[in-house]
Amino acid sequence: MLKQNLQQKLGLKINPLQIQLIKLLELPTYQLEQRIKEELEQNPLLEEVEGRPDSGEERDEMASEDGMQEDGNDDWDAEEDYSSDDDFSLEDYMGDDDDIPDYRLSVSNASRDDDRHDFVMSQASSFHENLLAQLGMRPLSDFDHKVAEYIIGNIDDDGYLRRDVESIVDDLAFGAGVEVSEEKVSGLLKMIQEFEPAGVGARDLKECLLLQIMHRLDENPDNEVLKNARLILEDCFEEFSRKHYEKIARKLRLGEKELKQAIDEILRLNPKPGGATADCSYGAEAEKIIPDFILDLVDGELQLSLNSGDVPELRINKSYLNMLEQYQKGESAKNKRDVITFVKDKLNSAKSFIDAVQQRNNTLMLTMTAIVQFQKEFFLTGDKNLLKPMILKDISDITGLDVSTISRVSNSKYVQTWFGIYALKDFFSGSMQTTSGEEVSTGELKNALKALIDEEDKKKPLTDDELVALMEKKGYQIARRTVAKYRQMLDIPVARLRREI
Repeated sequence: MLKQNLQQKLGLKINPLQIQLIKLLELPTYQLEQRIKEELEQNPLLEEVEGRPDSGEERDEMASEDGMQEDGNDDWDAEEDYSSDDDFSLEDYMGDDDDIPDYRLSVSNASRDDDRHDFVMSQASSFHENLLAQLGMRPLSDFDHKVAEYIIGNIDDDGYLRRDVESIVDDLAFGAGVEVSEEKVSGLLKMIQEFEPAGVGARDLKECLLLQIMHRLDENPDNEVLKNARLILEDCFEEFSRKHYEKIARKLRLGEKELKQAIDEILRLNPKPGGATADCSYGAEAEKIIPDFILDLVDGELQLSLNSGDVPELRINKSYLNMLEQYQKGESAKNKRDVITFVKDKLNSAKSFIDAVQQRNNTLMLTMTAIVQFQKEFFLTGDKNLLKPMILKDISDITGLDVSTISRVSNSKYVQTWFGIYALKDFFSGSMQTTSGEEVSTGELKNALKALIDEEDKKKPLTDDELVALMEKKGYQIARRTVAKYRQMLDIPVARLRREI
């Protein structure tokens, strides 16, 4: 039997604008550009503002039109509920330059007499293309050339051949239907190991370093330092990798000076010979950092600005608004309801997106301003020792924003200062008390630890236990496992591997 009853429930509902704002907060500048381009393609009612206002008065005027407070306070609550049914005026999204012709918004600084040159981009060859080019210069039969190409195809980007000769022979037989002997493959591999860069085609680190030393010995056969380096690699590679220099000296009967010269020669070799060529290939892309904020020091005062980069300024497309007004004023027309519904939906979507972008910028500036004020001494001097212990809640208490909002803002965001580019998350760190009761940040602990290691005697590097004792003398109460953790975070090896002659 069906029954009807009333129930009252209390729930939390996030409107679409808040969801859109949360997603935009997580995006750094370069990803925001792509997101805006996607929105421009999907929503015909959005368009770019071709001429951005340069004066502060025009920017303040546009900011006030977008709903910001006229007193200049751009603080706002990220948890505020925004309704998609709010009334709005179309003048809020129409600039005064709507009727300005396009030719008046473009500027050409080039003279008629100036020569215009097109830049031709050069295309570098990849690591494997370079090896194949060297192979083409060797007088080989078609069969040998095919086998050598297969060997080169198995060399990785570091320059190593990670497969043994027997496996290559089996692959050629079963995969390509080519019968070849191990002696033939070994001979072709030896030929490939003569290619540039020296050390290519090696099957392990020892062989890679030996190939480079032999290549140098071919050019300088009487060099005693190179001869000693070859003996160390051939007979004492295990001791060399573990830095047992006394054992090497006793075994090869080398003096301290001779041993040091040979070790220095080995350390100058390239353990990844293919990396230098592979990284310069046309398809390789270096990681680029685009700062989201720019912090300048002008006359002793810090000036913070948001790096808009190539992020376009948005407004409502006026032509579609005119179309909507014509349909609403006109008499009954075919598909009138569908057209009006489509334009209204896109209009609401465009308005919400513009509001979300503006609120994102306000939140970023509000958060970064609080960080700059909290770490003002650091930003004025650039001294990392002046970084204060700071957690997300500290900035949350200053701005009035939620901790999750501060986390989204600080994630994947960078600031360009007058002394370098830093990730926002680098300014957040835990703290500990010194023996005097003073609060210090983990960054200060890492700097103190690094200073001790930099000043140590490299012939007798400090162990972790010795580092703990020295840190305690400086007033830092720190455990041995914490020293080991910070040392690994600083990419500093253990004492044995830091040892030098």
